Amino acid sequence: MELDQQDQSAKRFEAKKIVPLLVLVAGLIAFFAFDLDQYLTFEALRENRAWLLGHVENSAVLAALIFIGIYIAVVAFSLPGGAVMTITGGFLFGQVLGTLYVVFAATIGATILFLAAKTALGDYLRAKAGPFLRKMEEGFRENAMNYLLVLRLIPLFPFFIVNLVPAFLGVSLRVFVIATFIGIIPGSFVYIAVGTGLGSIFDSGEEFTASGILTPEILTALIGLAILAIVPIIYKRIKARKA
Repeated sequence: MELDQQDQSAKRFEAKKIVPLLVLVAGLIAFFAFDLDQYLTFEALRENRAWLLGHVENSAVLAALIFIGIYIAVVAFSLPGGAVMTITGGFLFGQVLGTLYVVFAATIGATILFLAAKTALGDYLRAKAGPFLRKMEEGFRENAMNYLLVLRLIPLFPFFIVNLVPAFLGVSLRVFVIATFIGIIPGSFVYIAVGTGLGSIFDSGEEFTASGILTPEILTALIGLAILAIVPIIYKRIKARKA
């Protein structure tokens, strides 16, 4: 009898672990079901420009809190529109405050998704993992901070992918938060800078897309930072071979 109760309690606990991830998936489905994606566009920003700037001017703190809350939801639910939100941060709040709000909100949103995935699926996937994934997990754990910095600095993969993979590879919460916060600063700074000049583009009547922001010069700079982040790993491996 006691064993049955313990077994039932364990099953309930396992079921509860997947609830946060189910909530995030449900939020993503609802986002598209109610056509909310139409509000995360540059056209919507252009049309509501005066209204938004008026709210920022009249109630800067409340506007900042609402922006941060929406940004956290966009990242946590893996909604399309992260680039629009980042550029909007520069448009509404300027370079310094915009960067601060974006980095803060993106880190919180990414951490929520990381914890949901880690709690719901992390243990299960590691238990089912084959030798290759286990070896990959060991290597990632050993140099998690550097690897994550590289993934954050160079936008090779979608942001939500980089939030999920570390959860499945056993990265600690502390390392994830620090690497995310530091790693997204350069890219966020660039997008925020574009946002600060978005008003003049709207005034000119020109179309604007985020696709051309990462120019070869900017990508070269980000890759340079990523190389600096991976140098300790290379040095460590060379030193280990010599030993």
